[in-house]
Amino acid sequence: MINITFPDNSVKQFEAGVTPLEIARSLSPQLAKEVLAASVNEQEWDLTRPIEADATIKLFKWDDPEGKHAFWHSSAHLLAEALQELYPGVKFGIGPAVENGFYYDIDPNGNTITADDFPKIEAKMLELARRDDKIVRADISKADALKFFGDRNEEYKCELISELEDGSITTYTQGAFTDLCRGPHIPSTGLIKACKVMSLAGAYWRGDEKRNQLVRVYGITFPKKKMLDEYLVLLEEAKKRDHRKLGKEMELFAFSQNVGAGLPLWLPKGAALRDRLEQFLRKIQKKYGYLQVITPHIGNKQLYVTSGHYAKYGKDSFQPIHTPQEGEEYMLKPMNCPHHCEIFKSAPRSYRDLPMRLAEFGTVYRYEQTGELHGLTRVRGFTQDDAHLFCAPEQIKDEFLKVMDIILYIFGALKFDNYEAQISLRDPKNKEKYIGSDENWHLAEQAIIEACAEKGINARKELGEAAFYGPKLDFMVKDAIGRRWQLGTIQVDYNLPERFQLEYTGADNQKHRPVMIHRAPFGSLERFVAVLLEHTAGKFPLWLAPDQAIILPISEKFNDYAHKVAEQLNEADVRVTVDDRNEKIGRKIRDNELKRVPYMLIVGEKEAANGEVSVRKQGEGDKGTMTVAQFADEINRLVKELQ
Repeated sequence: MINITFPDNSVKQFEAGVTPLEIARSLSPQLAKEVLAASVNEQEWDLTRPIEADATIKLFKWDDPEGKHAFWHSSAHLLAEALQELYPGVKFGIGPAVENGFYYDIDPNGNTITADDFPKIEAKMLELARRDDKIVRADISKADALKFFGDRNEEYKCELISELEDGSITTYTQGAFTDLCRGPHIPSTGLIKACKVMSLAGAYWRGDEKRNQLVRVYGITFPKKKMLDEYLVLLEEAKKRDHRKLGKEMELFAFSQNVGAGLPLWLPKGAALRDRLEQFLRKIQKKYGYLQVITPHIGNKQLYVTSGHYAKYGKDSFQPIHTPQEGEEYMLKPMNCPHHCEIFKSAPRSYRDLPMRLAEFGTVYRYEQTGELHGLTRVRGFTQDDAHLFCAPEQIKDEFLKVMDIILYIFGALKFDNYEAQISLRDPKNKEKYIGSDENWHLAEQAIIEACAEKGINARKELGEAAFYGPKLDFMVKDAIGRRWQLGTIQVDYNLPERFQLEYTGADNQKHRPVMIHRAPFGSLERFVAVLLEHTAGKFPLWLAPDQAIILPISEKFNDYAHKVAEQLNEADVRVTVDDRNEKIGRKIRDNELKRVPYMLIVGEKEAANGEVSVRKQGEGDKGTMTVAQFADEINRLVKELQ
């Protein structure tokens, strides 16, 4: 017999060799229909794979991220099976689940696949799904795996197998399709009821521009047709909110191939928005005792070798800049933290100096692949709202709690009310990915877990998602149309202080090692603005909007009065501009609706005679007339309430 402990700490006994699916059936027939994935002792586990020892088990349904992941991972195999039938000779790369659906990288091998083929592929996927083939796992030796896939001319699979260790290789088979895969998967293809092929893209094999370019086929599936219909409606709404579209309409930012891909240009209104966000955070940081610093955009390569960033991210960084005169190598800054370590190290430190909170809006650079660039959410140069707190060990939890307060205050001010937290931990089975001792990792992880418990935040624990130097607490927000975004991160780090040999003198007059807390409430200003644009559909809170009002003279005769009103409002701290183009008033209203300016002030003969403005609110229409002073007082009152 084996004991199974469930998440609610209840314990049930089962015969050895029971599978998670059998456990679900014994608990509830309905649960057996809904369960899509399981974990055993915090490891991903196939539903049909036997459990042989004492275990803590979790069962996941569609609403759980683990359930969706298994469903979409299995759907990638279904897509590949359909492509195999429709396009003989196609070769397969990899096919993972992603945040919304899945993709499969394929070598067409002489076949041509276009968007016109999507309906045919979808029909074949549904035909195969209706067969309800079981998805069967098999352990296979390295030699047998190489022979099996070699006989099928699957060169990409053979390359992956050659890097695996014997005894760790598994395949999954459904119908006539077998794939190299570690799982987990849903029990059978019949659970997949609706599918949609979304797009095609190019992708170099293993991200290497010198290797073959494959075709990446994106898709999404659901256990109910209604869910797909709802998702497609959501996609249409997302298109309307696309930050690239809104950013252009609102004149916030632009990109230029002459400047370079992934390097955004902030236009005047976007720069004003960005500056307002910076000032908002600076004000909060001042209250919490942060010290503002500035560091260069480049650094000596050895700095990042010492920190470990070069070994970890060197391939994803812009390559070193050589200085032949001095024989040195410099890099565009990929991270701010090594620079802040050097600032701490620049003078002797005492326990009385701690915690030392260094903050910087620091621009960093990463060489992202061209095909992965996406508006402001994936760029090559971005500004982090970075801070590094140097603490005595006994100060960690208190400082961590204060950072949580800052992040939650920001979420409240910007109406990100729907959020969840994730404690990102080291994968104990893959320790070579991380630096530092087991003892320091344990201390850091416990500090985060205790801080969340004290704050009453029910954070999910996720193995393998830690930074290479320490665990972290990540905040995921849901936007207005239900999409999840990772915003805000706090990381505890015992390792960089070791690597940079940071010290402070304690009350005992002995040298001690500080602990670092890395934190970025926005993450990056670029990505944060993109998320905020899509969350608000460009209708920023009044206190944040680049222009709070725009003045529209009915004709050129009233341009002078319009500019006089603008002067009065600017003096009253209301941000306004004048649209004095020689256009009809209807055209001006339509154009400025697209720019999402909160208020439009229309002025003509009557308003000029009475010292008034006719007020029109974004999305609500006419609000009547009021004096300039009354409008200024109203805007300032609303701003004070919103902040």
